[in-house]
Amino acid sequence: MDHFARLGLPAALELEPASLDRAYFALQRQWHPDRFANRPAEERARASAEAAALNDAYRTLKDPLSRAFYLAELKGVALPGDGKTIDDPDLLMEAMEAREALHEAQTVEAIDKLAVEARDEVKQALGNLGTLFLRGDKPAIRKALLRLRYLDKFADEARTRRANLERSSA
Repeated sequence: MDHFARLGLPAALELEPASLDRAYFALQRQWHPDRFANRPAEERARASAEAAALNDAYRTLKDPLSRAFYLAELKGVALPGDGKTIDDPDLLMEAMEAREALHEAQTVEAIDKLAVEARDEVKQALGNLGTLFLRGDKPAIRKALLRLRYLDKFADEARTRRANLERSSA
């Protein structure tokens, strides 16, 4: 059973956070292992498995980026599994230039500017992804998701660079 079905939600890129929360917490109350503490071992095992599957579904669908990757997987979009592969020459060049700019940034303000730009690009790319899913354009979805993966990692690198810079100047 896929995560959307497990939570009784439509398989969609856009989910109302409150609906996701309601579905998750209702099912979590139903399957919480503590409710099965005095039941036979088979029922306890099933409750534990259901609760774990619910937690995984919720964690995946709560984050827009992980939800996009999961939905792409359900739609049969082939993505590199290692999380590091960039096989798009344009994206590779963009990534190299951005990392170089981050390496050269000497102030917290310069790093913050790069991080804000990356976050804005993530929001824009996530917004455009819905149209790609509606069109069923698997190559474009793949390309957009690889770029989103890169932007997300870049934002993490910027946070780390900022923390290191703050530590070294303290």
